[in-house]
Amino acid sequence: MHDNKNFDVSTVNTAGNVILDVRDVVVTFGGIVALDGVSFSIERGYVLGLIGPNGAGKTTLFNCLSRLYVPDSGDIVFEGQSILGQPTHQMAALGIGRTFQNLALFRTMTVLENVMVGAHCRSNSDFFSDAMRFPWVSKREKELRERAWALIVYLGLEEHTYVAVSELSFGTQKRVELARALAAEPSLLLLDEPAGGLNHEEVEALKALIWRIRDDFGLTVLLVEHHMSLVMAASDRVVAIDFGRKLSEGTPAEVQNDPEVIRAYLGTGE
Repeated sequence: MHDNKNFDVSTVNTAGNVILDVRDVVVTFGGIVALDGVSFSIERGYVLGLIGPNGAGKTTLFNCLSRLYVPDSGDIVFEGQSILGQPTHQMAALGIGRTFQNLALFRTMTVLENVMVGAHCRSNSDFFSDAMRFPWVSKREKELRERAWALIVYLGLEEHTYVAVSELSFGTQKRVELARALAAEPSLLLLDEPAGGLNHEEVEALKALIWRIRDDFGLTVLLVEHHMSLVMAASDRVVAIDFGRKLSEGTPAEVQNDPEVIRAYLGTGE
């Protein structure tokens, strides 16, 4: 766990301290343009909200950041290096963590086991060492278990530690997936529709949780969400896209009052 309780976004948002730079990204599917030259950057320590109507290209962009999709052109630079040449399975090790709109948990595994899966990407595991059960392997497993347990406590999941994920409520499963993403110790956390399926009280708690995670772990957060009140309340900056193009970028108030955004998205309601 990071000892970062006094993290202050004002101390890290200095000029040139960009952690992620999306540069003119174009993605097409069979002639249909999903992303049309989208560009934006995120300063370290920010929560940036990405909004847009259904089909605007938000999930496509997230999948590019996770290397599930390969852009036709453009570049994505993380911590000063392009990620486009990196394999998908290296994203977590590079420092990019992610949750999914549709949960991607191992449903027959326990909460502890699921969270430990996230922690494994930061280990030096290999098949031979695991099979031979070298002493350092047992030590590593103990450290991973301790890290997973600390996150389970942090997110209030203790009573579910040894329960199969399939037996948990949807809201609780969301917290398990968040714990698994945090277990990889990311510097950039991608949250894909974290409020989806949550009730009003859970959404209100989610805003405070996003801030707490950002501050306690020293993270940068990219948030994709349809729940507009959550995005506007939780984000330091907002990027709005529609039909694969960027419409607006600025503070929540600036984007919320942009006529193009109102026309394309905010005017339709939540």
